[in-house]
Amino acid sequence: MAACVDTSRAETNQTHDHDRSKSDHHGYKFAKCFRPSYSDLVSCVPFPQNHQKHFLPRPIEEDDIWSKMVEEAKVDVDLEPILSSYYCNSILCHKSLESALAGVLSLKLGSSIISSTTLYDLFLGLLCEDREIVRAVKDDLRAVRERDPACVSYVHCFLNFKGFLAIQAQRIAHTLWSQGRKMLALLIQNRVSEVFAVDIHPGARIGRGILLDHATGVVIGETAVIGDNVSILHNVTLGGTGKESGNRHPKIGDGVLIGAGTCVLGNVSVGDGAKIGAGSLVLKAVPARTTAVGNPARLLGGKENPVRLDNMPSFTMDHTSHICEWSDYVI
Repeated sequence: MAACVDTSRAETNQTHDHDRSKSDHHGYKFAKCFRPSYSDLVSCVPFPQNHQKHFLPRPIEEDDIWSKMVEEAKVDVDLEPILSSYYCNSILCHKSLESALAGVLSLKLGSSIISSTTLYDLFLGLLCEDREIVRAVKDDLRAVRERDPACVSYVHCFLNFKGFLAIQAQRIAHTLWSQGRKMLALLIQNRVSEVFAVDIHPGARIGRGILLDHATGVVIGETAVIGDNVSILHNVTLGGTGKESGNRHPKIGDGVLIGAGTCVLGNVSVGDGAKIGAGSLVLKAVPARTTAVGNPARLLGGKENPVRLDNMPSFTMDHTSHICEWSDYVI
């Protein structure tokens, strides 16, 4: 059990069905009774003239994502009482974002191979130890809420957006991978692939403020690197060419937007603030603040004088600007 869990709140429910198997009973206890009690720790954005990694400034009152999620959950339960048990077990019985995230992920990823209770302890311990993961989780929540018009609230994203959940599971698996616990990290990768249809190797390095929109079919290889404030749609592959070993996967800069069905193959770079159109095949480097589209991909405006983007495409989520400059054929 992680040190920051209040085990006194995890007593056995005496009213459970005595005919349950031992493993079923453990899962039942976890879902109904686990209530950790440690406290929580601490748009269109133009390019700055001296472009550096940055995050949107937040008023202090907006920074407490967990408090907002609790408020949203209470409102949802008032509007839809049938969700009260689900929301209680997932949000309202927890006292921190870390505990709730460990609970949601462990229940979704638990199996006959490794139980939800074991995963809960593992996930919560890692989240307590690595505050960078928690900060990234909050930035990812903001990214989804701000960039995806289908997201109605933080709690909606937290409970129902599999792209968000897949990224958080990968962050945990990456920590295990970095600690040398590679078999456990690969097991988590496999479960995420089975449950969410998102396959991200635990060795991949992923920044903060990430949106995986829809997420189904996303594949990210072992040596891939993704910067901050990146938006990626479904069926995107950041893979190898199949003929290389070692450092063989793409390097994606900050503020990049990658459209649905895109393949970026090999150890190629996509510069900060670049945009890749849906269905593209990228085999060569894409300069910063340019748009690449097609199979094979080519730069809008041409290689010698490409069109330069003024805004962060990952924030604008604009997939179609300058389409006439790429092709005269427009339906």
